[in-house]
Amino acid sequence: QVQLVESGGGLVQAGGSLRLSCAASGRTFSRYAMGWFRQAPGKEREFVAVISWSGGTTYYADSVKGRFTISRDNVKNTVYLQMNSLKPEDTAVYYCAAAPTVGVKADHGRYDYWGQGTQVTVSS
Repeated sequence: QVQLVESGGGLVQAGGSLRLSCAASGRTFSRYAMGWFRQAPGKEREFVAVISWSGGTTYYADSVKGRFTISRDNVKNTVYLQMNSLKPEDTAVYYCAAAPTVGVKADHGRYDYWGQGTQVTVSS
């Protein structure tokens, strides 16, 4: 019902910024909470942020709070992750995912749809 495609990843220097986008297709997009996860080589998948279907509720991992901002545009069927003050520790493949409610938060097992990911590399 929902297909997700991430974009916007790339190579940036520490302290820089990057904005990731996740374009969704499917008529039910606006009723899904949307989350961002990341995974570095050899590490577990890590929750980053999630936003409710209305955009009124958000949750962030402590590691990115104050630096990253999640937002969505239901007219464009797109969710964004604005990443500021990037650190080398932020290097990972970033995935967007859709869940039935924002209440699932970091529980990746309750997300129904996943994108294929976009690589973010922070140097220095």
